[in-house]
Amino acid sequence: TRASADELGSLFRGQVVTVAGNGPSLGSDLKGAEGVLVTADEATTVALEQGRHPAVLVTDLDGRVEDQLRANAEGAIAVVHGHGDNGPAVRTWASRFTGTTVATTQSRPSGGLVNFGGFTDGDRAVYLADHFGAKEIRLVGWDFEHPSPKDGDLKRKQRKLDWAYILIQNLDRPDLEL
Repeated sequence: TRASADELGSLFRGQVVTVAGNGPSLGSDLKGAEGVLVTADEATTVALEQGRHPAVLVTDLDGRVEDQLRANAEGAIAVVHGHGDNGPAVRTWASRFTGTTVATTQSRPSGGLVNFGGFTDGDRAVYLADHFGAKEIRLVGWDFEHPSPKDGDLKRKQRKLDWAYILIQNLDRPDLEL
């Protein structure tokens, strides 16, 4: 089932939204997270391990997709992002989401795809909340300066984190503490 703009709007509009990234502090940061919980890719796994169920998960399918499938089956809207590097993952996993989904792109949308803005899973989650009128957006588990060793090419990941920081900063929202 595709999520409608009305459904997303009613979820976010006027709400406090917490966007969870997969930084080293996520486990402790999640304990105090309030409002609508949105997880970015692998943060979904950490949230589920703590008994927290996201309302929305944003993924390009490079985390533990089985956990994302579970969260989606349990009610989380899955915002699945296709890009030039993950075509095989999209073909393997996208049809396995049994709950509500949104298909996104970072280029001109066509054929049912949408583009709310952003580049990485995390900043796309922030842009999604902003697009649909979140009153306040809080970031938990974010670390813009120290990529996870699991990411392999640390220089490449650092460049992505730098872009995420710039893009979020460009939203010019006083409620976002970077």
